[in-house]
Order: sequence, then structure tokens, then C-alpha cells
Amino acid sequence: MLAAAITLESQEDLSHKLIIQTPTAGVSLQGRIQIPGDKSISHRALMLGAIAQGETEIQGLLLGEDPRSTASCFQAMGAEISPLNTELVRVKGIGLGNLQEPVDVLNAGNSGTTLRLMLGLLASHPGRFFTVTGDSSLRSRPMSRVVKPLQQMGAQIWGRKDNSLAPLAVQGQILKPIHYHSPIASAQVKSCIMLAALFTEGKTTVTEPALSRDHSERMLRAFGADVSVDPETKSVTVTGQAQLYGQKVIVPGDISSAAFWLVAGAIVPGSELVVENVGVNPTRTGILEALEMMGANIQLENQREVAGEPVADVRVRYSRLRSCTIAGDIVPRMIDEIPILAVAAVFAEGTTVIRDAEELRVKESDRITVMAQQLNKLGAQVTELPDGMEITGGTPLRGTDVDSHTDHRIAMSLAIAALNASGVTTIHRAEAAAISYPNFTNTLKQILG
Repeated sequence: MLAAAITLESQEDLSHKLIIQTPTAGVSLQGRIQIPGDKSISHRALMLGAIAQGETEIQGLLLGEDPRSTASCFQAMGAEISPLNTELVRVKGIGLGNLQEPVDVLNAGNSGTTLRLMLGLLASHPGRFFTVTGDSSLRSRPMSRVVKPLQQMGAQIWGRKDNSLAPLAVQGQILKPIHYHSPIASAQVKSCIMLAALFTEGKTTVTEPALSRDHSERMLRAFGADVSVDPETKSVTVTGQAQLYGQKVIVPGDISSAAFWLVAGAIVPGSELVVENVGVNPTRTGILEALEMMGANIQLENQREVAGEPVADVRVRYSRLRSCTIAGDIVPRMIDEIPILAVAAVFAEGTTVIRDAEELRVKESDRITVMAQQLNKLGAQVTELPDGMEITGGTPLRGTDVDSHTDHRIAMSLAIAALNASGVTTIHRAEAAAISYPNFTNTLKQILG
């Protein structure tokens, strides 16, 4: 069987085109894949290491642009962080409450996690002034979801559009504990408040409508914070004024990155892939459950625990997929994986419905609109819903020009869709993949090799 032709071309405006040409006979994917470190855990390891006493060692850090933004911001506030690499990063912390006033604007780049979580720390440093911004995408994304609860705690934050958009100015204050009932299940909102609560006297509680990912709870406990969780009420409580101490952190592979290969293996005939060292934290495994609902042939192997996080190797084989409905509590546990799940739905028998995912509209792009538009360009049948999509599977895809809209998950999802499209697919602004997966194109070539 002939391999697909994969070409990455640089443009005059510094953007890249990813060109995927599939042979008439189709392709088959085989091999074992190592994926980048988990982005959520990488961010938190850098942040907590920076505000802890002593040294933190991080193995397996994600080398994407987003963690680099986090490291740069905390270096500007006094933390010593060794050059970023996957082998070993050392963070010399400055201790709780000791972030220094930076001499320049803090730039979170494209990273919503960096900006939202960091606000909780900045707001709770009395007598210090901070200004934070990001790239054009981040400056258009809503920050009121974290600004409002911080203001309830006594924070002083100013920004555009009634303090809802970056750039944001923060005057640190002594904050008071609150019980915040979040209208959305968001790990970023929860984590921001938890980080602010580290500096307050008393107990701060966040209650969510559904459980969001719990990496902050796990890592804060490991660093020495007083954190309690009540699964029945979907609440987490932080008792402030505890000291954090440097730790050794091993970052598992990111299930959000694994998801692209799991879908690829499930939809491309004759394929069998093993994705190694995948973090399978139960608050993140919605994508596995959704693919199993669709009839995907997925097995967890070599299950183990690494630094408090469950990890496994995940084997996927091609299978005929069927449609399903994705809604409710599963959505927060797979919100970042819905673009690639939409690709799986294109090749499933029947009509797949995705609901309760309005959060996708305020990501790096409006992922509902963009995925519907780009998949339809390829010949799919996708109808946009206010809070999701309706996808009728079984229509053959044909190669054409599509665009990532500078969204890393859109870029990679379209590349996987192109593997089952006839002819040539050109993905414009494909460099966006480097935000979370710098080696994506090389891995794609490897499994097609």
C-alpha cells in the first residue's frame, strides 16, 4: 500500500501549509506513539514550583508554546526556571506570597490557562501591581468568569469591556475566603480561585455543576496545600495559609494529544496503534468513553500510577463506528477533545449529536462554527447547534483547502480527517499545532511510514 504524501510548506507571512495527499488505495496506520506531556499538568507544575519553597524537578514537561508562556511569566516575577526540556526542568521557588512586581507587562501568549490561573495568584499579592496580556486570540477570550469571583474575594482588577478582556491590570490585595457556586464546570475557574485561596485566612470553597478535571487538587495536595474534595456536592475546599514545598513531578502523556491518534486508528481501515504513557485521570477520560460508545476498539494496557496520576498505554484498532449522543456530565471531561470527536462522527454510521458544549465557542477559536465550516468544506454533513453540532456520518470526504483559524486543535483535527479524504487536502496556518504538539507532523509521517 502506498503511503500518503505529507508536506509542510512555509509561507511568506511565516505561516505554514500542511499538505496531505492520500493514495487512491487509501492509507493504513501502524506503530507505537509517544505523545507530549500533559499541558494542564505542565502548567501547574511550573506555577506551583515557582511559588513553593525549595526546588521542584519536572520530568516530561510539554515543550509547547503555552508552557513556555507560563515559565516566562513566572521568571519575570522572580522564580528561577532552568531551560525547558523534556528530560528535567528545575524550578527554584520563591515561597508563597513572594512573587515580585515585574518591570514589564506579563505576556501569556495564546494560553488561557496561564492567564486565568495566574490571575488568582496576582490578585492575592498585597501591595504589588501587575499587568497581563496575550496574543490577539487571548485578548478576545472572556476573563470575567475568573475576574468576578476574584472580585467577590476583594480583588482589584481592571480591563477592557467592563474588566472582561485582556490586557488586565491587577492591584494585589488581602483577599477574603468565599463559597463560589460556579455557573460552569471549568477547571480554569476552579483552579484560579483555589490558587487565590492559598493566601487567604480560612476556607474557600468552589462548587461546580459537574466535575471538571482535578489536576489542581491532586498537585496542590502533593505540594502540601490543605485541599478537601466532596464528590457528592461537586465541591472543593482550600484552607489558606499553608506552605507549599518543592516536589518531583513526572508529567504523563496528554490524553488531549493522544485523542488525535485514537480517532485516526479508529477511522482509518486496517490501522492499529499503541499510544504510550497516556494520563487516564478519570476527570479527563470522556474521550475514551465517547469512542467506546461509538463502538471503537480501544484497550488500556500496562495500567499504573505515576506521581499521583493514573497512566496507561492505549491500543486502538480500526472498527466500524456508530453514532451516539454526547451531552451532560461527560462534556466537561472531554471539552478539548470534541473537535477530534467530530471527525470520528463524520465516519460513524448515523447521526451523532453533541450538546452542552457552548464552552467551545470561547476557546482559541469558536470551535463549533470553525469545525462545522471546515468539515463541510471537505464534504461532511455537519449542522451547527447553539451548544454543539449534529453530524451525519458516512459521506465520503474529498480533499480541498481548509484553515485552522490559528487553533491548534482545529489544525490537528483537520489533518486526521484528511487521512480519509480522497485527493489533496491543504491545511492553512497549520503551525498552530505547535501550541500543544510541536512534533505532530513528524509523528503523522512516522505512523504512515
